[in-house]
Amino acid sequence: MTTTSPRPARPRRRAVRALTLAAVPVLALGACSLTGSTAASSDPTPSGATAGGAATGAAGTTVTLVTHDSFALSDGLLEQFTADTGIDVEVVQPGDAGALVNQLVLTKDAPLGDVVFGIDNSFASRALEEGVVAPYAAQGDAAGDAAGFAVAGDDEGALTAVDFGDVCLNVDHAWFAKKKLAEPTTLDDLTEPEYADLLVVPNPVTSSPGFAFLLATIGAKPDGWHDYWQALVDNGLKVADGWSDAYFTDFSGGGGDGPRPIVLSYASSPPSTVPEGGTEPTTGALLDTCFRQVEYAGVLTGAQNPAGAQALLDFLLSDEVQADIPGSMYMYPVSATVDLPADWAQWAPLAEQPFDVAPDQISANRDTWLQEWSATVIG
Repeated sequence: MTTTSPRPARPRRRAVRALTLAAVPVLALGACSLTGSTAASSDPTPSGATAGGAATGAAGTTVTLVTHDSFALSDGLLEQFTADTGIDVEVVQPGDAGALVNQLVLTKDAPLGDVVFGIDNSFASRALEEGVVAPYAAQGDAAGDAAGFAVAGDDEGALTAVDFGDVCLNVDHAWFAKKKLAEPTTLDDLTEPEYADLLVVPNPVTSSPGFAFLLATIGAKPDGWHDYWQALVDNGLKVADGWSDAYFTDFSGGGGDGPRPIVLSYASSPPSTVPEGGTEPTTGALLDTCFRQVEYAGVLTGAQNPAGAQALLDFLLSDEVQADIPGSMYMYPVSATVDLPADWAQWAPLAEQPFDVAPDQISANRDTWLQEWSATVIG
């Protein structure tokens, strides 16, 4: 969900995504030409596409998708897109969503591809400010539902929501049961001595889930988040480079037998930890520690194949892809009509009151907050 977030990506979601290029033959890793300067079309319907978004021969034989290193769809879906449109899909993955946006900004005069997926709400304002995505009125099946997640200030509709989920701390039930230690439930619990050296989180400077957790702490403690992070550091916090390292290497419940039983992941992660033959997950999400994350797609400004980019973006909103998202990417689809996995109601509920930070505040303070976080936590 490809080489490696954020990504989750998310346990099964991230694990599946890490194998994307090997498992989906239509994905050929490689950047398109960096010299294209064709402007993205403002026509809301791709050339050769129907009004419903099903392309029948959009211009260009290849479309390049730039995404984070946790992107994945089930076998056959992208092949079906190619069969329906005659357009092959190439994938470029410069890293987690934070690295993704940074690369889009650095290459905006010579874009890495045609369409991007994985810009989340914590980085969306920067993508809009830098002009890396072009206006496009999506035509896919879930376009109406996606409009409900529109980015504040995106009056031209350059970003289209595709999925969403809650970034939350996860715990390893078995570890706590073995130690006969009560599991933490709140952010403040993590600063208590009994939870020393137990928490690992990805770096918010480079990881979108990591930045989402930083925003959760800012939303929870707008005037005291610096002191909170210092308390975490004093209590043995570990910062990993990205989500994958934190979950699969450092987390005791991520399959890698790591030493730390508390990790930053997603509210939708636990269902992926139900053991074969089991009935309950071995991990759980702490729903009082969450920040809601929305992932967006957009046609890149200067795309060489803007019509193909529009067709692929519409495809991400199709009923087929939206129905696939929970199982392949462990996120909630924006579509309100697709059926969710039966176990999600019990094991992957959304937080009732996730922490929130206004988009304009994120835009105005992102760089300052990251610098202050780095000074506090990294030194």
